[in-house]
Amino acid sequence: MLPLGSAGAWQQYKRLDHSWCVPVPDDLPDDIACFASINPLTAVTMVERFCRPGVRAVVVTAAASAIGGHLAELLTARGVAPIGAVRGTPGRTVAEPSRWRALIRTDEPGWRERLRALTGPRGIDVAYDCVGGEVGADICALTSGDGVFVHYGLLSGSPLPARCFTEPGGPRVELFRLRDTVHGDGRRHLPELFAPVFEQLRRGLLRTAVSHRVGLSALVEHLRAPAAGHRGGKLLIEPQR
Repeated sequence: MLPLGSAGAWQQYKRLDHSWCVPVPDDLPDDIACFASINPLTAVTMVERFCRPGVRAVVVTAAASAIGGHLAELLTARGVAPIGAVRGTPGRTVAEPSRWRALIRTDEPGWRERLRALTGPRGIDVAYDCVGGEVGADICALTSGDGVFVHYGLLSGSPLPARCFTEPGGPRVELFRLRDTVHGDGRRHLPELFAPVFEQLRRGLLRTAVSHRVGLSALVEHLRAPAAGHRGGKLLIEPQR
């Protein structure tokens, strides 16, 4: 079962109503299924909701992130090779370069012009942005007036400027929160919501790289240690260890 709907996931036992428990298929190992409820579910929901037939020019910010890789997997399966925007952080790169039409480094001069050349006069059809700030605003400005700018995170720590919402002729701006989807409809839809995620995981897609496994009792010590960094993968907490 995937226990959703409240805090307290980092513990051996969690008490909650049965309607918040999503059955996990028997053929999915726990160390794969446990990552299904955040990045994979967000990626699947956003692609199904906003990537309509006819979409061709798609931009994904934070392309080197785990969810950036998930979006690229889902988009290429639909025949859409996205353009990725990355910050150029040393040691960080996209998981599978072949899934991207191009990668743009937003820390380099002229990146906006290169992105404009790649998307053509029409502009971006769909932008998936989890950065915000001026980078998000510039990508929003390059999105077609009949396109959609999906904003679902704030890695920059700065909100989108007001002009993204008020500029005449700008794209539709969608503020996506997974919580709104998960907490809707009285929770009756949760198994149906997760079904396409489990199917992708079963096919070997939307997998989350794990760099460290640590027991719950050793978690504090692990996080305090200088070697506790887990770049290149997620930290998997195993409560029974």
